[in-house]
Amino acid sequence: MADAAVDAQSRAVDPWRLTQRALDAAHAARDESLFALANGTLGVRGGFEESPSATQGSFLAGAWERSPIHYHEKFAGFARATDTRVPVADGTSIRVRLGDEAFDTATGIVLAFERALDLARGRLERVVRWRSPRGATVELRALRVVPIDADALLCIRLELHSVDYAGPVTFDSALSGEREAPPQGDDPRIGAGADAGFAFAVLANDEARARVAQHAHRSGIAVVAEQRHVPGHGVAFERAYAGAASAHQVYAGTLAPGASLVIEKFVAYACSAFERPEPVDALATRALATLAAAGSFDAQASAQEAAFAAFWRDADIAIDGDAASEQALRFNLFHVFQSAGRHGRGSIAAKGLTGEGYEGHVFWDAETFVLPALAFTAPHLARSLLEFRHATLAGARAHAREMNHARGALYPWRTIGGDECSAHYPSGSAQYHINAAIAYAIRLYLDATDDTAFLADAGAEILFETARIWLDVGHFNPRRGGAFCIHEVTGPDEYSALADNNWYTNLMAREHLRHAASVACLLAEERPDVYAGLAARIALDADEPAQWRRAAEAMYLPYDERLAIHAQDDGFLDKPRWPASATQRPLLLHHHPMTIFRHQVCKQADVLLGLVLAGDGVDRATKRRDFDYYEGVTVHDSTLSASTFAIVAAQVGHADKAWRYFNDTLRVDLDDLHGNASHGAHMAAMAGSWLALAWGYAGLRVVGGSLAFEPALPDAWRGYRVGLVWKGRRIGVDVARDAVRYRLVDGEPLAFSHMGASRTLRVGADVEAGRFPQPFKALVFDLDGVIADTAVLHHAAWKRLAGEIGLSFDETIGERLKGVDRMGSLEIVLGDASARYTHDEKHALAERKNGYYVAAIAQLGPENLLPGAREALVAARAAGLKIALASASRSAGALVERFGLADFFDHVVDAASIARPKPDPEIFLAAARALGVAPGDCLGIEDAVAGVDAIRAAGMRALGVGDGAVLAHADAVIGGLTEFDVARFVAMSGS
Repeated sequence: MADAAVDAQSRAVDPWRLTQRALDAAHAARDESLFALANGTLGVRGGFEESPSATQGSFLAGAWERSPIHYHEKFAGFARATDTRVPVADGTSIRVRLGDEAFDTATGIVLAFERALDLARGRLERVVRWRSPRGATVELRALRVVPIDADALLCIRLELHSVDYAGPVTFDSALSGEREAPPQGDDPRIGAGADAGFAFAVLANDEARARVAQHAHRSGIAVVAEQRHVPGHGVAFERAYAGAASAHQVYAGTLAPGASLVIEKFVAYACSAFERPEPVDALATRALATLAAAGSFDAQASAQEAAFAAFWRDADIAIDGDAASEQALRFNLFHVFQSAGRHGRGSIAAKGLTGEGYEGHVFWDAETFVLPALAFTAPHLARSLLEFRHATLAGARAHAREMNHARGALYPWRTIGGDECSAHYPSGSAQYHINAAIAYAIRLYLDATDDTAFLADAGAEILFETARIWLDVGHFNPRRGGAFCIHEVTGPDEYSALADNNWYTNLMAREHLRHAASVACLLAEERPDVYAGLAARIALDADEPAQWRRAAEAMYLPYDERLAIHAQDDGFLDKPRWPASATQRPLLLHHHPMTIFRHQVCKQADVLLGLVLAGDGVDRATKRRDFDYYEGVTVHDSTLSASTFAIVAAQVGHADKAWRYFNDTLRVDLDDLHGNASHGAHMAAMAGSWLALAWGYAGLRVVGGSLAFEPALPDAWRGYRVGLVWKGRRIGVDVARDAVRYRLVDGEPLAFSHMGASRTLRVGADVEAGRFPQPFKALVFDLDGVIADTAVLHHAAWKRLAGEIGLSFDETIGERLKGVDRMGSLEIVLGDASARYTHDEKHALAERKNGYYVAAIAQLGPENLLPGAREALVAARAAGLKIALASASRSAGALVERFGLADFFDHVVDAASIARPKPDPEIFLAAARALGVAPGDCLGIEDAVAGVDAIRAAGMRALGVGDGAVLAHADAVIGGLTEFDVARFVAMSGS
């Protein structure tokens, strides 16, 4: 959208700085989100000190109010109240006056403007050169830090430099409690119910300090904010005063041309915990202690720079040839890092601490998208997010009882303090998969850290209590042969509510139950004291882990045989598709939920998310079919969707689509793609961009507790680097066009896999894996255009048929037929005329064309082989490689006989033996299977784009034969088999 982002020219593409060089008042709220600072406890939006806006705000993760939910008809188990994070007293305000003229960019002339988020040093910088209506020219320089390692502290340095002004200056510094949470209106994604605000009182207001208190009536949470100042040379305290909901300290000085005045401001907050009241005096003492420990502004800025340097050492990112993407990745990871909860006292809200969207609620996004990124870059923060879930386990148990489960724990869909806050149970409490998401996050964190202390202290209790729910909500269904079925749940796709056997939910429940059973066995054997204590505390029956395992192994996972895809649930594929004419988005704001529910339409990735999180047992051909099908019915109304589509697209060889979806998640806030960045930045999408890089392009997986990589490089980049932390070690992965380099920065040697091959990393001994040669065990050749040019015979046969039925046929049509099966080719030839022919008539036409082709190939012999074909096969056989043919031609077997090549091929797969043509990878997977070789150990050789895509989707390396510009997705391209050298592409054992 043209006006949805700061003009591209106003942002310098420095990977380490997000810079805005033009004042954009129309999008002030959006930019306040983008330039926000936070430290997991305190969040401060990026507005201007001298002219606070209506949307500027400060937030504490633990400061919220409770509002009752009023139902006209209320039923058992419905949520009773919603919690809303409420803005606390904002400490950014320092209004500036030149005599009796206010410094205000809305008046006078802005001569220069620059606002920059320094991603390397963790701070916000701003410079404004302004000429007042009376002609005075000054320059304002603001520097802001929210120290990442402090509790709740805001530090500001404001400098006013005179260009030509001589006269008095005042700095009116305030703590303002005038903001309340915004009303929700008709958009459930935005804000709060009624009366979500704090009572405000000024406790002290003099030269030494301004201190205010706020109190939420229903939650009982209290906040104290205190500010102090360090005035620079020539600046002195003048007076203090109070407004209706503000406390002010005014400082004054005198400016001369060329001189500057500086004031530093420190604001500390202390907040009581829900249901643990704390006297205001005690809160004031805590806030005062934070201020006393703050020291100088320079000390805080220096500590902040060191903290971010340490983070970026672990979370290294670089893109060669695309500074904008590198900047966006850093920006996204910066926001995730600074908004993540610390010390187990909070998780990460959907909008972090950058705005009021979703009322400050924590969703399952935290464990599914954010925590995986943190587990690999800042594992201590991943632990903190899980500690929050343990701290709110009592609320999950209470929610389970509300939902009629006699034991176990059911985590809420949206929460702040641990209780379910959603009044709409079909898309709220029905999302039982949240339990599985938390279990998944625990397993990933344990794999990444080997933190057995967390498992013993908290993780096992969460796993066991949440696993119990599956046995309660599911059953062994005799109508499905005793399979374990789960009814009336909602998966990630909130547009398909209350479904039976949601594939994602069942799959994740299976993994949850398996892991819980394994952990029970592990603890019983290795930590029997811990296991016995936990079992006694939660009344765990001795046979429960066995029941979990039995349910897991009997789990029903719906699959549609006709489409050969995973069915999203038992009824999804029976529904009509969403009408193409209904284009208003998002659907949830324009249509009744039941209208949406009765259609085959996905709000976001559902089946595909299961493939990402637990899809290692699904072959690539099925993954590609799943992708192709669900892409067609997904409207991506959720920002959670694009990263998942990007990852799966990269896995299955959809390079162009992977790039598009990667950019959709990468730039969701920078380009305001959903039009609501003003409500706060999208934490899950931001983390998802890192996952799209690491899990998608770098092919990072955790397999059996170990790292595995299958790297790929987007066409738009020359290379990239991603750093990660694994089991206490720092690892760097550098991917270039021709090679991948793995580097162990520190720690013990590490075993991992690259493209399925086991490798070992040691400090000082990098592992480099070139794209070629690779230790392939087999070659899989296409026929037409690679070994022989029978395509000209197909071309002639199709051209003859087209002429007979009165259709045109040119070289462009002929080129489109490459790699396409017979019926697919017929549709291309018929074009718009296809509708005139019945199914039987089309088959008759295809048979007529095939008759022309068969008659033509009867004349072929060895002399029709393309140059280098026999020599390539001889060399491959001499190298001990297995060889297969994967051809779209149904006559492939007969052709290799006529060419005298039958003895070279261990197996021939043609169109007659598969159900789906290229670019589906089925034919290449069938070839690998017939050879008894893993796809990753095969090199596929193709001349058509569809064939190259099929090879990549099968998980093989692709060698293109023909034009490199056309076959850009191939790993390498040669002009013909005369250029094929086995030693160049295949690393032989002992070589």
